[in-house]
Amino acid sequence: MTSPVLALTLGDPAGIGPEITARTLADAAGQDGHHGIAVGDTEALRRGARAAGLDVEVREVTDFATPPAGPGVIDVLDTGVLGRSLPDWGTVDARAGRAAVAAIETATRAALDGAVDGVVTAPINKEAIWQAGSTHLGHTEMLGELTGVTRQDTMFVVRNTAVPGHHLRIFFTTRHVALREALDQLTRERVGRSIREAETALRVFGTPRPRLAVAAVNPHGGENGAFGDEEIVHIGPACEAARADGLDVTGPVPADSVFHQGLTGRFDGVLSHFHDQGHIPAKTYDFAGTISVTVGLPILRTSVDHGTAFDIAGTGQADHGTMLSAYQAAVDYSPSVPLIRETYGQGR
Repeated sequence: MTSPVLALTLGDPAGIGPEITARTLADAAGQDGHHGIAVGDTEALRRGARAAGLDVEVREVTDFATPPAGPGVIDVLDTGVLGRSLPDWGTVDARAGRAAVAAIETATRAALDGAVDGVVTAPINKEAIWQAGSTHLGHTEMLGELTGVTRQDTMFVVRNTAVPGHHLRIFFTTRHVALREALDQLTRERVGRSIREAETALRVFGTPRPRLAVAAVNPHGGENGAFGDEEIVHIGPACEAARADGLDVTGPVPADSVFHQGLTGRFDGVLSHFHDQGHIPAKTYDFAGTISVTVGLPILRTSVDHGTAFDIAGTGQADHGTMLSAYQAAVDYSPSVPLIRETYGQGR
């Protein structure tokens, strides 16, 4: 695969998605080796380009096989949901939710059909998609249904400037649940399954002999049960079982040091156990460079890891750094698409 074609969904057209997508495509226009095409309403992308102050032509294309036009031209495949009637910037609007869902559906079908090599998603607003009738918690669950996958996971990729060529990948045993519920879900079986899924993902995405660290949840790793027994009852035994199966797994490692160790090159990945345990270090280290990859899908999907930023939508202030990083990650991971299809094509 020498020249991947990528579908970039606009996200919620009332948020910063159209702006950061336009900026990303403008940066990529004319570069050899890849072609990005926006998916969404043409007028939403044009409005985003104007808000961003870009001097570009927005060209409407009818299929993903259209060759790029070169510098100064960004392409969009119009989903035709909104037409010229755009929602106001920074508002929760059911029409915007429908447009966001339509873009995701179109891009996902194209990836499943092989018309594009990967999907890069701009942020959606959960309340807007719920008003539009979606029952999904967000992108990840929607993509699972569209691709026939019952289990999918999040892999953060943290750009590492301290160790050239090394990016830390962060995984999650639980996702969008209350902290109390996340701790209740932390069983030996669930941690063991997450270890194996993280190790598989590291291999699929280019690390042939991955070194995985598993975080502890209690201060100082629990101090042998003084501060909690999750490490003794659940996390430690899951790590031991993985090592017995030949996996290079270290843990449980106290969470106040494991991410630093990963960033300095000791580990290729870290399994965190609840939402903020992994999000806080990643976003603190490099908010603009941290991107999300959904693993377990039979398609390549990368994404920003921030929201719609309604407070600045339409002002031209939106930083497209994370979207650009997500786009570049999709380019970099595109050689893994055949292995992604082979590994995850049967669903889970």
